[in-house]
Amino acid sequence: MARETAMELQDAKMNGALPSDAVDYRQEREGFLPSRGPAPGSKPVQFMDFEGKTSFGMSVFNLSNAIMGSGILGLAYAMAHTGVIFFLALLLCIALLSSYSIHLLLTCAGIVGIRAYEQLGQRAFGPAGKVVVAAVICLHNVGAMSSYLFIIKSELPLVIGTFLYMDPEGDWFLKGNLLIIIVSVLIILALALMKPLGLCILPLLGYLGYTSGLSLTCMLFFLVSVIYKKFQLGCAIGRNETAMESEAPVGLHNQGLNSSCEAQMFTVDSQMSYTVPIMAFAFVCHPEVLPIYTELCRPSKRRMQAVANVSIGAMFCMYGLTATFGYLTFYSNVEAEMLHMYSQKDPLILCVRLAVLLAVTLTVPVVLFPIRRALQQLLFPGKAFSWPRHVAIALILLVLVNVLVICVPTIQDIFGVIGSTSAPSLIFILPSIFYLRIVPSEVEPFLSWPKIQALCFGVLGVLFMAVSLGFMFANWATGQSRLSGH
Repeated sequence: MARETAMELQDAKMNGALPSDAVDYRQEREGFLPSRGPAPGSKPVQFMDFEGKTSFGMSVFNLSNAIMGSGILGLAYAMAHTGVIFFLALLLCIALLSSYSIHLLLTCAGIVGIRAYEQLGQRAFGPAGKVVVAAVICLHNVGAMSSYLFIIKSELPLVIGTFLYMDPEGDWFLKGNLLIIIVSVLIILALALMKPLGLCILPLLGYLGYTSGLSLTCMLFFLVSVIYKKFQLGCAIGRNETAMESEAPVGLHNQGLNSSCEAQMFTVDSQMSYTVPIMAFAFVCHPEVLPIYTELCRPSKRRMQAVANVSIGAMFCMYGLTATFGYLTFYSNVEAEMLHMYSQKDPLILCVRLAVLLAVTLTVPVVLFPIRRALQQLLFPGKAFSWPRHVAIALILLVLVNVLVICVPTIQDIFGVIGSTSAPSLIFILPSIFYLRIVPSEVEPFLSWPKIQALCFGVLGVLFMAVSLGFMFANWATGQSRLSGH
């Protein structure tokens, strides 16, 4: 997300220049730039006037930052309700499908010579397509902001309570709802009011890059700590309450202890409706792919696809390790926000909580920037910068997200709803529709295998959305999501 915003700030430097006829489409399959020199007296074919300078390795780092998010905290919960083998198989499927959807996006971008998700929507369906795509991206970013603020609501009282030697449930000023309002007003709003133009662009770009790297570093620290705590605690639910008294996670006794620590390899229950949406939410990076493509050195479709494959593969490994070791520590007792399971007094976990809180607090304004930009383009196109409008949009967004976080009882509901709506739209439905609409019929007839694949891919996304939402609504109606204790 940080990279997407940074790319958007460079709009004045870049513009598309690739012709959209079938000859250039075939050439795009080999690379953005022709492998042979241009004909004498002709202008070289280029994807953009702006020439990317970012190396392959740095592009992988940037896309990994875009993929990594709060969804990693819910993956152990997803494994608890699917089983180890079934979870890893589903996670691998989501990773492969995400890679294929990036292939569709890169193909469409090569045809029309543009680098923004919203512009692909406009190219496919006109202004209405741009509005729909912008709305989906805004919905996803609002969900991401909500998940970050929910982490603050859940973890900040524990951190403050630890430093003050107080029970976070006992004092009014340690209530999570109050703390997220204070953090939103004093820190997030101040950062969100930065003007992303003119003289402020260099500090802002530095802030975005710093936040992006900090987030990935904190999540790596989180992973290492989860692995270490598994070997330190062993089976955190297999011992009796006396042995567990000194190191049991907050609220663990209230949930009840299992009599054994047997990992389930394959299981299905009512909470499985949240598992695949959590995985999908954790792999969304598609709005950032094309801006990163823009800055890639020696850009070609094959090279950018390799960047995507390496990034997705790295995140698959990181997600799989986090989920596996987190699940093997707490088994069926693991919560949707796994960090909340660990002891409040553990020094290592306290450091992890501080790192995660710092990362998510600084990331919320980064997520807010593209939402505000999209709203300004949709509601106030062509208008000059206005401080009242700039401030009003930030305030309205923060108030909306705070209300959502205060009203939503668990983070699994945020993961579930966003993972069932905007995530399948960005990963499955929109890329397939773009491919069907943008790729010329002269190049790929509608009944050709690539377009049939894209059509099936989009149908799969619609089915995934319908089934996930249906099961979640059924859980809400029957109250099973609350009976789970998470």
